[in-house]
Amino acid sequence: MQARLTSELWVRAYLKRLELAHIPAYLAARGQPDAGSVMVKCATLDGQATLWQRSFDLATGARKWVPLTEGPEPEVDASIRKQRSFDPDLWVIEIESRDGATLLEQDGLSD
Repeated sequence: MQARLTSELWVRAYLKRLELAHIPAYLAARGQPDAGSVMVKCATLDGQATLWQRSFDLATGARKWVPLTEGPEPEVDASIRKQRSFDPDLWVIEIESRDGATLLEQDGLSD
């Protein structure tokens, strides 16, 4: 059985990976340190954004990042507020990337 990282450790490692790739990012909301869910907002600096959530594929057993919502940044922000209203343990990371780079497709980030 593979050990799971705590949410806080995963978030710290992800923020460091973004920093090393010169992608501006910050922690917008701190969640439950051990097992809180994580969402990633990527603002493309043109008024648009995408909100990513980690999903579990029942067919393959794999975890992957999928867009929860995308569109005008104020609508994405409203979606984050709604999610946090019923899940106060939720972590939210915000990225600013003109080309939409999140690094979420890289090895180790879906685990």
